[in-house]
Amino acid sequence: MNRKDAEEQVEKLRQLLDKYGYHYYVLDNPLVPDSEYDEKMQKLMTLEEEFPDLQSNDSPTVRVGGPPLEAFEKVQHEIPMMSLGNAFNEQDLYDFDRRVRQVTGDDVQYTCELKIDGLAVSLSYENGSFVRGATRGDGTTGEDITSNLKTVGSIPLRLRKPADIEVRGEVFMPKHSFERLNEAKENAGEMLFANPRNAAAGSLRQLDPKIAASRNLDIFLYAIADDKGIGLETHFEAITYMKELGFKTNPESKHCSSIEEVLEYVNSWVNRRNDLRYEIDGIVIKVDDLKQQQDLGFTAKNPRWAIAYKFPAEEKVTTLTGITLSVGRTGVVTPTAQLKAVKVAGTTVQRASLHNEDLIREKDIKIGDQVVIKKAGDIIPEVVRVLDDLREGNEKDFEMPTECPACGSELVRLEEEVALRCINPQCPAQMQEALIHFVSRDAMNIDGLGEKVIQQLFSHNLVAGIADLYKLEKEELLKLERMGEKSVQNLLNAIEASKENSLEKLIFGLGIRFVGSKAARTLAEHFETMEHLQTASSDDLLAIYEVGEKMADSIVSYFEKPEAAVLINELKELGVNMTYKGPKKAATAVDSIFYGKTVVLTGSLENVTRKEAKQKIESFGGKVTGSVSKNTDLLIAGEDAGSKLTKAQEIGVEIWGEDQFLEEVDS
Repeated sequence: MNRKDAEEQVEKLRQLLDKYGYHYYVLDNPLVPDSEYDEKMQKLMTLEEEFPDLQSNDSPTVRVGGPPLEAFEKVQHEIPMMSLGNAFNEQDLYDFDRRVRQVTGDDVQYTCELKIDGLAVSLSYENGSFVRGATRGDGTTGEDITSNLKTVGSIPLRLRKPADIEVRGEVFMPKHSFERLNEAKENAGEMLFANPRNAAAGSLRQLDPKIAASRNLDIFLYAIADDKGIGLETHFEAITYMKELGFKTNPESKHCSSIEEVLEYVNSWVNRRNDLRYEIDGIVIKVDDLKQQQDLGFTAKNPRWAIAYKFPAEEKVTTLTGITLSVGRTGVVTPTAQLKAVKVAGTTVQRASLHNEDLIREKDIKIGDQVVIKKAGDIIPEVVRVLDDLREGNEKDFEMPTECPACGSELVRLEEEVALRCINPQCPAQMQEALIHFVSRDAMNIDGLGEKVIQQLFSHNLVAGIADLYKLEKEELLKLERMGEKSVQNLLNAIEASKENSLEKLIFGLGIRFVGSKAARTLAEHFETMEHLQTASSDDLLAIYEVGEKMADSIVSYFEKPEAAVLINELKELGVNMTYKGPKKAATAVDSIFYGKTVVLTGSLENVTRKEAKQKIESFGGKVTGSVSKNTDLLIAGEDAGSKLTKAQEIGVEIWGEDQFLEEVDS
């Protein structure tokens, strides 16, 4: 066969296989038997092997999986993939509706969608071709899993129109696929997946795409992140448009004209959820009008225009067989219930946190009790209550120890705290937990240093504290279980790379009480070097808008400890960066009109995006919120400003136009 004939056949086969795949995976309506599909796929693969220059990144043949990857590359989400706030009952939904209407007025409609229990991903297309797929990660940084996503049959490799678009969706594993996978793993003597969500996530994070291809994953697309100016007006229109492009969307989505209709939809699925071929853990409710979504804006973590209703937790009865103790990185000793294994909300539960001694006394929990357990938010197991009428008399009271179970030091209860603490800074359990925190994603983000590896490092006496991480040697690591040449080198490279992190990562990694990742960034921006932060007084810290008394006292107390100074000096000598590398706040922030002020943005800005305006205000020490209230100091109004402008005028909030705002920030 000459090349021209081969090219014609290849294109014809691709179009035919795309059509067959769309009907099979998206419409769930196969046009041909599997054998015919497989025959044509094999013919296309043969032609592409014979004529390598005809191979294409959007050919159906890529679905069988390519060669294994060395590692996943990091991906920055230009538009963050934010998580949703939760609602647990009807009143929460009515409260959500009230908050929405305070901003948008009474004319608000919603779109309801099933909340798929899977892994959130982002898909990017250029001129209609799939070019990149990424995990959600922490919302701003994910992992490039394009090769694995290409193996998901319901993800189109070529759209029906040559669109430039970024969409978001949920990859999941159907129930029957999950059952078959676990059956195969059991027969092979391998560890089973706990639930379909973990199975889907584990499949997509395999470095060998062929493994992902074998797992029969599926997807529902639920949002357009960036439509490159398509001009859609509602979320429901966006769903329809995605279907027109060839994306698979959930057929159970519904447009609702009131919160009462939303509640009807929610209640209709509480009992029907088990009839689906996939797992869901709730309902997502979104304001339908995209302009209203823009007006509502975002909190630091969640959109104000959407909420996730979580189904009531499933409750089961089991036996509490014992209580064990664990020591956290701050020294808190936490009791954990050991349970007779029971399946709850799709997973097998054998442990549940009891939080503290007071809770055990309050619920009158005894070893040997029959207890009711549930998963809070369908995730965290907890003991709801004791069935004391089923007691037989051989149940035993539990007494909290007076000494640390890890190091034997005396346990203390600090003023105004219910928890018992071990205050020995050399406690091995605390050191291990501190190290797990230090390497975590929001801290030093060292890939390959999971909890099990850290436990191995401690058990083999390779580390006793944080600084020892930077002294690890290849020969020592190669002796550890499941640590080969390649994985050890990758780990050492990741440890070395972490030395270059900006200061806020190190501050958060130190685990200073009350200092979260956001506060760590604020401190790094303000003091710029570790030395300046170490010598800061309580007054210096309280001068920062975001720092309160508890945090300030905790920071000062931390750096007063001799062991803290020793650790910082040791890390510095080992080459760990001690300076802030991120964007600086304006030098004149304290003197700025925005400093300490609460600002609301509304309407369309012509010369600056809303994101850029927000960053400008925050760089001068201001705080941007999404709704006007008595606490609002300033409203910046662009074109077509709506209800926020009206409310600001009613309550006497200072109002600026875009020109005045730009004049202030550029002066």
